[in-house]
Amino acid sequence: MMTRPLDYTRRHFLGQMTTGLTGVALSGLFTREMLAAAARPPHFAPKAKQVLQIFCPGAASHLDLWDHKPMLEKFDGTPMPGGETEVTFQGKNGNLMKSPWPFAPAGRSGKMISTLLPHLAPHVDDMAFIHSMTSRTNTHGPGCIAMNTCFPREGFPSAGAWLSYALGSLNDNLPTYVAIQDLRGEPPNGKANWGNGFLPAQHQGVAIAAQQPLRNLARPAAIDEREDRATRAFLEQINAEHAAAHPGSDELRARMEAYELAARMQLTAPDVCDLSREPAHVHALYGTNDANKLKAAYARNCLLSRRLLEKGVRYVSLYCASRASAVDGLLNWDAHKTLRADYDRHAPIFDQPTAALLADLKQRGLLQDTVVLWCTEFGRMPTHQEGTAGRDHNPDAFTTWMMGAGVRGGVSHGATDDFGRRSVQDVATVYDFYATVLHLLGLDHEKLTYYHNGAARRLTDVHGHVLKSILT
Repeated sequence: MMTRPLDYTRRHFLGQMTTGLTGVALSGLFTREMLAAAARPPHFAPKAKQVLQIFCPGAASHLDLWDHKPMLEKFDGTPMPGGETEVTFQGKNGNLMKSPWPFAPAGRSGKMISTLLPHLAPHVDDMAFIHSMTSRTNTHGPGCIAMNTCFPREGFPSAGAWLSYALGSLNDNLPTYVAIQDLRGEPPNGKANWGNGFLPAQHQGVAIAAQQPLRNLARPAAIDEREDRATRAFLEQINAEHAAAHPGSDELRARMEAYELAARMQLTAPDVCDLSREPAHVHALYGTNDANKLKAAYARNCLLSRRLLEKGVRYVSLYCASRASAVDGLLNWDAHKTLRADYDRHAPIFDQPTAALLADLKQRGLLQDTVVLWCTEFGRMPTHQEGTAGRDHNPDAFTTWMMGAGVRGGVSHGATDDFGRRSVQDVATVYDFYATVLHLLGLDHEKLTYYHNGAARRLTDVHGHVLKSILT
């Protein structure tokens, strides 16, 4: 039975001092033991240890960024063969519409890339494009969480949560999984994109951003450092005793680990989030002081991503744009009505800072251990939406890409048809995408499971094949 602090006498204090100090040490070991228990060795030797996921919500158009279609240019303004009566997400479609921006060869490979992305174009020789992606939904919210969890409905763990569960942390003082949201707000379906689902709570992503660092880390002015340390030591002791009496309590373990991590982050996180420590030439490379406030904010998030990866954060999700608004295409890449105006606004925000991040990771050697993913939730139609100069949703064809550790640069997997309407060659799914990501991290997607509601659940459900053509 524990003596209440107010009942302590000198005799009690001397008698329990030894066991109390032992308890403090034990609690520290206990917490790290739990962290180690949460981590598992990979199934085989990994090519990558960390993941950077760059996500452009709003269904960024493959036809205007990555997937060059000469036939779309040739037959611009004519009906799409077989699609004259086709109805998609927002209704009827008009004639074929070529991209307003020409494509040009880039890199040694001569890959055709939109001239909308002049800074990213030189990186194509390091990228492996998946041009035949498909989605199970044509709605933004379900599409975003499907691209993050492999399921179009909420309640399932994100890929970052699965990797936190499977591999654990690479550092003691920062979260294993971080989600960096755009200045404009959260993506469609918000926090479900980095949720833990049915996995233990400590595996959910921690949301931060350069414009909104981790809050409540500073010690209140009324509490001095010695009192703070003593309080934490006492809490560690009673937490350890309570945990020993309640083995297998995931929620208790999550709370204990969160509090322990928060205490350690008081020293580490402010330093990592302090971008003023970076030299002027790095800020210029990223564009953190650009006159475009949205571009500057995204650039600071890109720089924060690199700093987090340097410090050993396992999985970083970086968002460029946010949820839909009353005006299509204003806050994200959802260009239903005014494609040219929308992408002339979004592409400059995305292009330079992202290219700077890739270059910075490469020159620092971080791509030796980091795989970079570029994602969006689905594609756009090759036709214009009836009565508009924009494109409707297209879940049957879109592009993603990977680069970095274990990825074969300068290659493409799969293809869409002549107009980019449907994926037709080596058709890929989000299950294939994450089966490949897990493979790069030394994990067999069929063996990484968690028992829930009578089933051994997987990130890839009961599907998925590794895309071996894009691997080294």
